[in-house]
Amino acid sequence: MTKYFGIDFGTSNSTIGCNDGDKNFLIPVELASTTIPSAVFFNFETNECLFGRLAMKEYLSEAEGRLMRSLKSILGTSLIEDTTPIGRKSISFKEIIGCFIKELKTKAEIVNGSNIENIVLGRPVRFVDDDDNKDLYAQRQLEQIAKDQGFKNIIFQYEPVAAAIHYEQIITKEEVALIVDIGGGTSDFSIVRLSPNRKSIDDRKDDILSNNGIHIGGTDFDKQFSFLNIMPHLGHKTLIKPKNLPVPNYIFSDLSTWHKINLLYNSKFESLINDICKNSHEKHLIERLLKVIKQRKGHNLAIEVEKAKISLTAGEYTNIDLSFIEKDLDIELSITQLNESIGSMVEDIFLNIEDVIKNSKINPSDISTIFLTGGSTAIRLINESIISRFPKAKIVKGDVFGSVGLGLSIEAKRKFS
Repeated sequence: MTKYFGIDFGTSNSTIGCNDGDKNFLIPVELASTTIPSAVFFNFETNECLFGRLAMKEYLSEAEGRLMRSLKSILGTSLIEDTTPIGRKSISFKEIIGCFIKELKTKAEIVNGSNIENIVLGRPVRFVDDDDNKDLYAQRQLEQIAKDQGFKNIIFQYEPVAAAIHYEQIITKEEVALIVDIGGGTSDFSIVRLSPNRKSIDDRKDDILSNNGIHIGGTDFDKQFSFLNIMPHLGHKTLIKPKNLPVPNYIFSDLSTWHKINLLYNSKFESLINDICKNSHEKHLIERLLKVIKQRKGHNLAIEVEKAKISLTAGEYTNIDLSFIEKDLDIELSITQLNESIGSMVEDIFLNIEDVIKNSKINPSDISTIFLTGGSTAIRLINESIISRFPKAKIVKGDVFGSVGLGLSIEAKRKFS
């Protein structure tokens, strides 16, 4: 039986959906797991390129190499045209993304038993906010990367629409659903009229009432959480003699941003931090920063911040262990600090939701269902905001990491069968 595949290449995690007629499922992409962190590690000692959890494990074992994560965030930016040093070579970011897409393609072909030429790729509603040309360019970049890996026929589908397609398979009556997909890099929204009697129809454009999106996601929450609550322990806002100017903000901003951390690992930057340390009023804080840079612990720090954020989806307090920077350095963090850090971004997300409702030309009260997918929908402030704004709607929590991939494979069967 012919199999059809859809790839959800995510900022933080990726999945592959497969449809072989009666069955629609996520395939194993890393051992038995159906999700894989969107991470690549180039091991300089063995010349291997590793992916997902194995990449993260290898990096954390302090193997000599280069970790790359949140690569999807580069699409639509000027960085996509740049190269970056990997050992003794310079490799383009396009090639690095291509390596990861190739790994996903290989996993799908193991299940398929043969080469795959047709694919439906998920995409956010907006790769780039407020610039249609750059947004289209980002899609074309991803399309070319996929073609370079051997895909010949590529169709794109908005990620929240794909999630709606998946959800529609289990409903028993017509619903008007607001799909809320908040992932690692973007927040995407669709209002879709769903019906068990229409789910097999190929052209559903009249049922997609509106789409909208904003380039805010879990990695942005991590960045701001870290910038405001962790970076002061590494010298953020520390003053430098003799003019008593603060340490430049960009240092801490880049150190809080997954795909920019590697930019700080060079001798020129180390020299700058050394000079700052000599003239700092709080030398011990800058010494911590210098250790993070010299020992290339920026990603370790980012991982711990992400863990703390996840911990605060359930608890009121958590601790972040930074003993790898300094013995007994342990920082308590609270849900209040997280909410204050991300509050303005969450407000921007809900302004975007208001726009998608306005563009749909329906009343908010006509929305019967809120369907949630994407890892960042677990954040309490987001959940509380949804409930307060849509008190009468049914809240459905979908497969946090799988709904999009499953919907994409259903779409692949529609388009390629």
